[in-house]
Parts: sequence; C-alpha cells; structure tokens
Amino acid sequence: MLKRFLTVLSSSVMKKQIMGVTGLMLCGFLVTHLAGNLLIFVGPEAFNTYAYTLTSNPLIYVAEAVLAGIFLTHIGLAMKLTIENKLARPTNYYMRQTTGRGSTLASSTMPITGMLILVFLVFHILHLKFGPEYPITHNGVEMRDLYRLLVEYFSSKLAVSWYVLCMFGLAIHVSHGFWSAFQSIGFNHPKYMPLLQVASKLYALAMFFGFSSFPIYLHLQGVN
Repeated sequence: MLKRFLTVLSSSVMKKQIMGVTGLMLCGFLVTHLAGNLLIFVGPEAFNTYAYTLTSNPLIYVAEAVLAGIFLTHIGLAMKLTIENKLARPTNYYMRQTTGRGSTLASSTMPITGMLILVFLVFHILHLKFGPEYPITHNGVEMRDLYRLLVEYFSSKLAVSWYVLCMFGLAIHVSHGFWSAFQSIGFNHPKYMPLLQVASKLYALAMFFGFSSFPIYLHLQGVN
C-alpha cells in the first residue's frame, strides 16, 4: 500500500497536480500582497501601520514558513519536471494542439521567468527584511518606517527598472501558469478553458500594472 502511494506520489501527473495547486496558492498570495501594498497610495502612516500589524503578529513566522514551503515545493517540482522532460525529450520540439498546450512565449519561457522571479524574491526579501531600520511613531506606537525605506530604494531609476522588469517576467509567467494550473489538476473542460485563458491574461495584466505602479509612484515621491 505504501509502495503504491509512493509510486503515485512520484509520478509526473501527481507532480504536475501538486505544482498546479501550489501555483494557485501563490497566485492567491499575490492578490493579497497587492491589496496590502495599495495602502502605499493612502500614505506613509497607513502603509507603515499595515506592515507593523503583519510583522508584530507572532503567527507571521508560521505564515512565512508555510509560504516558503509552498514556494519551494512549487519551484522544486518545476525544476524536477523540466529536467525530466529534457532527459525524456533531448531534442526541442513542440506539438501544436487545439487544447491550448502548444508552445507560446509564456509557456516556452516558464523556466526562465521562474528563475527571474526567484532571483527577484531573494533580493526583495534581503532589502526589506535586512534593510535600514528607521523608527517612527504612529498613534503612540513605535514601528519601522518601511515607507521611507522604499522611497529611498526606489529613488534609483535602476532599482525601478529592475523591479518593473521582474514584474513583467512575473506577468508572463502567470499568464500561462494560472490557467495551466487548472488544467494540471484536471479542470480541462473545452467550454470553460478559453475563459480561464482570458482570465489568466487579465490576472497577469493586473499583477504587472498593480505591482509596477508602486516603484514608479515611490520614485516620484523621492524626486519631489
């Protein structure tokens, strides 16, 4: 029984399903992260208070561990499947199919955009988590002035360009990954799949313009 379970777990179909589920979880996280970051437009006090509320909650460590586990599982399976596909099919070719699984720019560059996201995430965490600590007080509560840190960082046009470039890579990645995740978990109805593909592109555009707006806005705040 255990052997059969391990065999099923190690199959390429199961790996794709797990990767699909974790990918959708990460897409959900992006939405919540974007929603929280919108407080940047409200002002420093609102954004700093939001950041303080998150980081001062003891459960943040549990949430970070779970999120890290989801991300590492997703990227680990993606790398493993990519390597297995390369070994099984040494020559690069693509099957054009009416199911939507044919080669596109987004599908063929998934490993590249995935690695770009990984590099961005490492530097993003290092900059925010281990960046300068600017203490500030809002409503009698001392907290970190994360808004000031971001304004200083995005005062550089290079930093803004790098961030926007990475968000473009993210958009390309999720424009394929979002609908493909549903297909991986077995949702492949010919009636609804085209709608999911459209929703995937709209989601990708929302992520790109939403996240890219922050560095541009903060850059302008630093220039003024």
